[in-house]
Amino acid sequence: MILRRLEPHSAGHAAPGRHHPERPVFTTAIATANSSDIPAHGTVTFARLIADLVARFVNIPPDTVDDTIVDTQRQIVQALGMDRSLFFQVGPGGDLVFTHQWTRPEFAHYDVPDHMSALSAQAQFPWLLNQLRVGTIVVVDDVDELPSDLDRENLRRVGTRSNVTVPIFVDGELIGALSVASLGMPRAATPILKDAMRLVGQVFGQALQHRSDQQQLQRAMREVTQLRDLLARDNELLHREVKQLRCNSGVTADSGAARETLQLVEQVAPTGATVLLLGETGAGKEVFAKEIHELSPRAKRPMVRVNCGAIPTALIESELFGREKGAYTGAVSRQVGRFEMAEGSTIFLDEIGELPLEAQVKLLRVLQDRVVERLGSTQPIKVDVRIIAATNRNLEDAVAARTFREDLFYRLNVFPITVPPLRERVEDIPALVWAFIEECSKHFGKSVTSVSRESMEALQRYTWPGNIRELRNTVEHAMILANSPKLVIPAPTARGNARQRSLKLTDVEAAHIKAVLDSTGWRVRGPGGAAELLGVKPTTLEGRMARLGVRRPSTAAGH
Repeated sequence: MILRRLEPHSAGHAAPGRHHPERPVFTTAIATANSSDIPAHGTVTFARLIADLVARFVNIPPDTVDDTIVDTQRQIVQALGMDRSLFFQVGPGGDLVFTHQWTRPEFAHYDVPDHMSALSAQAQFPWLLNQLRVGTIVVVDDVDELPSDLDRENLRRVGTRSNVTVPIFVDGELIGALSVASLGMPRAATPILKDAMRLVGQVFGQALQHRSDQQQLQRAMREVTQLRDLLARDNELLHREVKQLRCNSGVTADSGAARETLQLVEQVAPTGATVLLLGETGAGKEVFAKEIHELSPRAKRPMVRVNCGAIPTALIESELFGREKGAYTGAVSRQVGRFEMAEGSTIFLDEIGELPLEAQVKLLRVLQDRVVERLGSTQPIKVDVRIIAATNRNLEDAVAARTFREDLFYRLNVFPITVPPLRERVEDIPALVWAFIEECSKHFGKSVTSVSRESMEALQRYTWPGNIRELRNTVEHAMILANSPKLVIPAPTARGNARQRSLKLTDVEAAHIKAVLDSTGWRVRGPGGAAELLGVKPTTLEGRMARLGVRRPSTAAGH
């Protein structure tokens, strides 16, 4: 029996605690294969074999390393006239765990059983393991010479008569061991056998280290990809913030009703409490939600908006809570949910009353435990998100009708705020109109310096069933038709007539002329007359009225 400590200069085999990076591993392998202790008649063949093996492990894909190791064991066993090769890797606690083997077919009955891979190397081969840990190559010409009864008995059990085992070190750390054995009869180890074991072990160690590095790199790349996707979504939200036409940077609150609502917003914003915004469609609930977010400590990150009524029922859970790859047919990739996107920020759930009952259960858990579970996963994910919900429905009626969970309603109804409709904010209309004009002026490239007094009064008299959204559309429509610095904004007609309105160009032109004439009391000429407001000569306007059949209604004759 021969015990040989690895030399400090051996490429890839630094003694424990030492690191020798100055020599490239594969170059050293081929150079050593041509060393003077290899018999001359085998030098060329062996060098060619080692060169071929080294070439196989250069840039090897990580998923083919295992199969390549086993095939290399076969080639080494056959080339060196041995019978079996075993490969071990270091497992938990520093034990060596059997992972790869190749045995000649005639000795298949000596294959190491799979169940041995789960046993502790310390329990099976304690003496051998201790030698390998200190960097010793163990050469056993006859197993009967082993000083350890336990090691000798376990080697005999798997048919070993002679054995050479080489420890594998990478950066001073033991990562595995490679052995070849003679099973038929004892066989003395030759210098070429020992060198071959050292060199092949060296190549295996570098291949495993390369695979480990690749796997760590892939994990890091996946994390980077996830972060990049999250940043991309944040960036997309920011772009939407910039592009979206809004009334202004804050809340227009010249009316008493708006000021009272804004006072509630300012009180709740810094607290982080859940807020439920109630109000009619188009009343500006989203504007108040954004104001709550902007006045909160979470304002550094964009608010995430979700329209619960606009997402198909089949997709609402994956949109809100995310999904894992393969969670359902068509889920070809992992998707981060809106709650995860809103980490450290605010999520605005508009039309919360349209949320399906199945999703309501998961939302309740988010409110109670602050965790979400992606579709297709049972792993809970902690989230730090403030929730602002909004609805134009009566949720108490929905609870009574069993279309909305009562426990979820109480969780959302912590601090309800009713956003007043536009008809209760008459004083806010002039400021809102000018905010929309300024935005449309930039968008359409038109300059408006004034709004006719009659138009503004008509807008304030109108009841606005569509609230701020309808006002915005009305101003935008007027800006499209505007051809002078003084803007005329006809108030909308009754909703029933609007459904029957013609889309023909002549009918639209006639309706617009009638609306302007209504705002001027059907006065065509003079300052403030319809011709001046429309930016045309009185004779031109009268000609268009005749051509389009625009006549003053008989009910207006006395005005």
